[in-house]
Amino acid sequence: MSDTSALEKSVSGREQIKRLKERFRKSPCEGLSDSETLELLLSYAMPGDTATAARALVQRFNGFRGVFDASMEELESTPGIKGSAAVLVKLFKGMAGIYLEERMMGRDIIRSPKEAIDYLNMKLSGERVEKFLAIYLNARNEVLAVEVLHEGTINQTAVYPRKAIERAFKHNASGIIFVHNHPSGDATPSHVDRQLTKVLDRAALAVDLIVHDHLIIGKGAHFSARDNGWIIGCPVSLRRAAED
Repeated sequence: MSDTSALEKSVSGREQIKRLKERFRKSPCEGLSDSETLELLLSYAMPGDTATAARALVQRFNGFRGVFDASMEELESTPGIKGSAAVLVKLFKGMAGIYLEERMMGRDIIRSPKEAIDYLNMKLSGERVEKFLAIYLNARNEVLAVEVLHEGTINQTAVYPRKAIERAFKHNASGIIFVHNHPSGDATPSHVDRQLTKVLDRAALAVDLIVHDHLIIGKGAHFSARDNGWIIGCPVSLRRAAED
């Protein structure tokens, strides 16, 4: 490419970014396509043709969500994406997760679960390994804290009820929502998931903690133990009667 052609392309790219910024100011993101939004974001981390790089990312990872769920290594192996651009993409997702976590803190997520589901989808749906979390609630069902209790393959021996209960005491919690993800993307519960839920529920009940739910996060979907009729959060005698 000649110096003149390179200069013209650079000027054209700067003009395009200027137009995108103006459109964003008038109507943030609503007037931009996924690739245009990503193009604008990348312009803060890399010079040159961000439009081509943005389109390459969206195409390779099948959309905006796939881009932000991609690993750092996957981003950096995409043509046109350098280190700083990949860091910015991962930073953007991390900041979005922090925002969603803060938004749900202090909310009654039993009555209005949307904030919790939004946060959990952001945090877990793109994970490549299983993570087991506990959301601790006060007597008004408001979020006190969220903690990762285990990372890796989840079973009854990996997730210790004692740890979950000890952390509940630390936060002076009255209730718990257990959460884990299925890296496969399929939120359907397994037999192990059901057995683990029973073990944790009984351990919590022994110290007067209420297990409100066990959520399983997949890709674009989630499973709620309570919504699907699993007997949790009630005395053993009532649960056995319901299960008989």
